[in-house]
Formats: sequence, structure tokens, C-alpha cells
Amino acid sequence: MDKFFKLKENNTNVSTEVMAGFTTFFAMSYILFVNPAILSLSGMPFQAVFLATIISAAIGTLVMGLFANVPYAQAPGMGLNAFFTFTVVFGLGYSWEQALGMVFLCGVINIIITVTKIRKLIIRAIPESMQHAIGGGIGIFVAYVGIKNANLLSFSADSNTITSSVVEGDAATNVTMNGGIVPGLANFNNPGVLLAVIGIVLMIVLVIMNVKGAILIGIIGTTIIGILMGVVDLSTIDFKTNSLSSSINELGTTFGAAFGSKGLPSLFADTAKIPQVLMTVLAFSLSDTFDTIGTFIGTGRRTGIFSKEDEAALEDSKGFNSKMDKALFSDAIATSIGAIFGTSNTTTFVESAAGIGVGGRTGLTSVVVAGLFLLSSFFSPLISVVPAQATAPALILVGVMMMASFKDINWTDLEDAVPAFFASVFMGLSYSISNGIAAGFIFFVIVKLAKGKTKEISPILWLVTGLFILNFIILAIL
Repeated sequence: MDKFFKLKENNTNVSTEVMAGFTTFFAMSYILFVNPAILSLSGMPFQAVFLATIISAAIGTLVMGLFANVPYAQAPGMGLNAFFTFTVVFGLGYSWEQALGMVFLCGVINIIITVTKIRKLIIRAIPESMQHAIGGGIGIFVAYVGIKNANLLSFSADSNTITSSVVEGDAATNVTMNGGIVPGLANFNNPGVLLAVIGIVLMIVLVIMNVKGAILIGIIGTTIIGILMGVVDLSTIDFKTNSLSSSINELGTTFGAAFGSKGLPSLFADTAKIPQVLMTVLAFSLSDTFDTIGTFIGTGRRTGIFSKEDEAALEDSKGFNSKMDKALFSDAIATSIGAIFGTSNTTTFVESAAGIGVGGRTGLTSVVVAGLFLLSSFFSPLISVVPAQATAPALILVGVMMMASFKDINWTDLEDAVPAFFASVFMGLSYSISNGIAAGFIFFVIVKLAKGKTKEISPILWLVTGLFILNFIILAIL
């Protein structure tokens, strides 16, 4: 095992990697329940999406661990699943089968741009200051996800701020509001909020005291406290409804649906809609690609998971000689695999930073995560016992650690500061890594144009920035 995963070479050991795997899994396990909840609104069977989520996450993460030997986990991405349901299905009127077909095409495109080195050229085109901004920005994003999951924020708005809504029956399932919404601190009279605060304090104390496995111990400890406080209700565990057999039965509905008569073939039946289909696939691809690139750059650069040799190999390597080559390819094939089984885009999860934060450095971490995903198909009711208030502190703490990347940015020079600001802040505030990268690229180009330094803008950066602007135009039209 040491020889295969090169544990000593990466200054780690089996126990650390296993602990990192458990930490990453618990930090991202919410996707097992959130993804089916979102996609089922489009008409997909809940249990089928639940099992498809597990299968795509397990296969994608296993490939990442065994082929690329890096500690990243994959699963259907948040934001991308919302785009699938609320924009593509509800907004544009496509069936969920057609949407799966688009996701499959997105995966094929990602494979092509990875094999042809286009994806790697994009990474190399990102200026160093922007890479540091992406790293720190992901820290803001991860911490914000934790704060949000802990319900430490409350938002107030009146009916005049609502710009659109999706209503299912008598309930609104998705409401979009404009800038009139006002954030505030939650009241500490709610047991769930109090549990989150206890979890944050517990985990910070354990980390500051250098307790080995502090984050994982904090997650387990907070869960136990939650049971004692009544926040976690063990009586709600349902072994019958969430059984593996019921999930397998429903999976037949979504497996291969992307290629059925209601899927890919029907997408191109109406020639008038082909431009819209292609633009939607492009929107899927851009978000997927830059979520992954941002995660790799933001976590891998600071921790040394991707060495200078790996970065240098992006320019002259052939085939899959470097870890970055293999990691990008592993991510690319995961989306197509997920679409085949019946879920939206599978991508590299930023929550992998939680496992990396406790010392995960090799593919053994990913193998552990993949194994836990497979086990979760049998024990999904038990996994649901771990509340968001227990994993949220881990994300907040990891976000704090990742913000150290900001120290390498020259904030006194506005040429560096302006793009870095928009890249990092927009990641958290727009709840999207790719949106943050888009904002950073656009303002980088604007700043260089204003200073007359167009030679510092690489052709790839010109192209990608143009595609981002086109994507925003497409989304506005759609």
C-alpha cells in the first residue's frame, strides 16, 4: 500500500489518509440527500437519483484515487444540479431525459478538452496572483458554505424583492430575489444554531490544541451532543423507505435514459432549438470545468499535492505522465458516467479541502471516500444522522486555513488587487467557484487594457474571458 500510493514520499501514513477520507466523506455526505431532493423536482425518481449519486461519486472518486493518486472526491455538484432542474427543465422546458443527454455531452466535451490539453493550457494561462486569489476565494466559499449550513445567517426580504419563483402544488420550491434581501445574524434561541456554535468552539479548541484527528473528532462529538440536545432525532431513521432494494428498482428508470427516445435523439429533432441546446451544453461545461480547475489550483498549490514538476508537465507532458494530467482526466470522465446512471454533472468537490486539511495527500484518501459512498447505500438512514451543524464547523475551519493564500497577493498594487478581489469575493457571494473565476478574469482583462498591457493577456485568457461573457449573455437570454 505504501508503494502504490507513495505514502512516505508524500509525508503521510495509512491512519492519516483513512481519517482524511472519513472527514471528506462526512463533509460532503449531504449531497446524498440534497442532490436527489433537487433533481426529483424535475420528475426523476428520488431513490433512483440517490443511488445514481452514490454510484457516480464512488466511481469518479475511485478513479481519482487509483489512477491519479490525489486526495480529491467527486460527486454531483451543487449549483449544477440546480441549473439542471430550475433552468434547463423548469425554465427552458426540456425533459429531465433531455437534460441528462446535455450533461452527457458536457462530459464528452470535457474529456476532449482534457485529452487535447486545452484544459491544461487554461490552467497555465491563469496569472499567479489570480491563482492565489482563487485559493483564498475558495476559502471564503468553503467557509460561507459552512456558515450557511450551520444556519448562522438569517435573510429578510419583502415580496417586492422576488423576481421569479417556481411553484409545485401549493408550495414554492425555488424563489429568486434581487438585491433587496438583507442578511443578518441568526438568533441564538434555536437548538440547531446553538449546536452549530458548540461544534465550532469544540473543533477550534481541538485544532488549536493540535489534537490528532481534531476535525473528525469534532464532527462525531457534535453529532453526539446533537442527539443529547434533541437536534438529531433517532426515531426518524427509516430503514424501509430508504432501502437499497427500492433504490435499485427505481434506478432502472434513469439508467441509460439519456440515450433513450426522450433523451439525446429528441434534443436535435427540432433544428430551431439546436443553437439553444449547444449554448446550454456550453453553460454546463464552463461551470463544470472551472469549478474543478479552481478546486485543484486552490487546494493543490498551497498543500503541495501538485508539485512544481506537475505544473511544469502541463506544458510539455504527453499522455498522462503527471498527477495533474490524470486528475483532470479522472474528473472529465465522471460527468459522463453520472449522466449514464441518472444524475447531473459530477465534479471535484471543494469539500475535499476538509480531508486535505487533516493531512490527506494521496489517492488512499479518495479510495476511503469511495468505499464510504458504497457503504452508504446500505446505511443511508444512519449517515443521515450526522447533522449539518456537525460538518459545518469543519468547512468553516478549513476555509480559514485556505485564506492564507491571500498573503501572497500584493494588495497595495491595484493591478493585482482588483481582479483578486472580484475573483475571491464573488466565489462566496454568488455561491459559485466558476462565477468567481469569471469575475476575476474579466476584471484582469479590463485592468490590463486600462494600463495598456495587453501583451500580458494570453490568447487562452482572451478566449476564456470571451466565453465567460458569452455564457453570462446566454444565461440572461435563457
